Amino acid sequence: MAPNDSAQITGETGESGDVPAGRRRAARYVVPAAVAGVAAATIGLVPALAATGDPDLPKISAAKLIEKMAASDTERLSGTVKITTDLGIPALGGLGGSAAGALAPKGGTDAGEGRGSAAEPTGRMMELASGEHTLRVAADGPDKQRVSILDKAAEYSLIHNGDEVWAYDSASNEAYHSKAPADGAKGSAKGGKGKDQAAPKDLPATPQDFAQHALKAAGDTTSVTVDGTARIAGRDAYQLLIKPKQQNSTIGSITVAVDSKTGTPLKFTLLPSSGGKAAIDVGFTKVDFSRPAASTFDFSPPKGAKVTEADESKAAGKHQAPKDAKGAKGLGAEPNVIGEGWTTVVQLDTGGKAPAAGSKGMPAQAQQFMDALGDKVNGKFGSGTVFKTRLVNALMTDDGKVYVGAVTKDALVKIANEAK
Repeated sequence: MAPNDSAQITGETGESGDVPAGRRRAARYVVPAAVAGVAAATIGLVPALAATGDPDLPKISAAKLIEKMAASDTERLSGTVKITTDLGIPALGGLGGSAAGALAPKGGTDAGEGRGSAAEPTGRMMELASGEHTLRVAADGPDKQRVSILDKAAEYSLIHNGDEVWAYDSASNEAYHSKAPADGAKGSAKGGKGKDQAAPKDLPATPQDFAQHALKAAGDTTSVTVDGTARIAGRDAYQLLIKPKQQNSTIGSITVAVDSKTGTPLKFTLLPSSGGKAAIDVGFTKVDFSRPAASTFDFSPPKGAKVTEADESKAAGKHQAPKDAKGAKGLGAEPNVIGEGWTTVVQLDTGGKAPAAGSKGMPAQAQQFMDALGDKVNGKFGSGTVFKTRLVNALMTDDGKVYVGAVTKDALVKIANEAK
């Protein structure tokens, strides 16, 4: 095993006592606050994915390893990714379909009318937020990416090729089509799927995606070390260990296995501070950094497939526009960021009373989801409900304020009391 580098990133200085400019730039790639966003979209892998022996690699500092990741120009790859997510919440697979059906226009005479497309990406990709999944991924620069979710007897694929974006669900034989923005979606193998209209924005699907959410900036609230080496998907890797120094964070540690040659993250593991198995664990079981075949990104709807255009889906959503203008305005209000680092909390004012879990018209599965998460709480702020996961908690007060962060329930109540 290679020697460990136990020096914290914030402790490395130059001869003058100042952190060198290169280190400061690299430091911007490690930040815990962004991890909270993973839960909206947001993995222990099976033992077979573990190392087959720790490789003996040259010693490297945490700062140098972060710089290696930041400098990685990997834009071409293909492989298989295993994802396991355990946020302590009910399965989300059916919620996407329920929401789509609730938003679709009612009263249609066609058998397919009145429901969302089974191939619409937002709901399908949200399935990755719970359970175990196998993905087949490929990328060839910023204009060609493909992510396929493999089931036992079916496959769901999201393909971006130039200005075309397709999604296809083989189980229902339905396809979803949209155009990529004219200004160009600058995604890559490092940075996800671009900004096309069909794909949920910033939804992570590979170790690179997750690492970019977590590795933004380092500061006095973060300890960063190199914690040995590992063998991942047949490749030698360094293990970057990231830990919060602050109390009241729900995040215990993050480990990123970084390919020793390319600097590409091969595995991302997040352990909650409450203990137990990983909340998020995503890693390659197979990876190839050569250019995928061009045919990988070709797609034409199979014969008989129902095709839904993105514009049609948007038009359907307009039928269910919010009636409460005040509430709608409040939901779009500028958030107030409280605290820093791992204990950052975002405060929102919805401008009205918080919705009750038993609200009329709420899908049964959505109501079950809400009931499973909620704990009633009281304080100087009044009363409200804390919706909890193993990573991100949210306090919704009865007067319409919302506090969200990767912090404990007690920390949220304290912040709400102090903000009152």
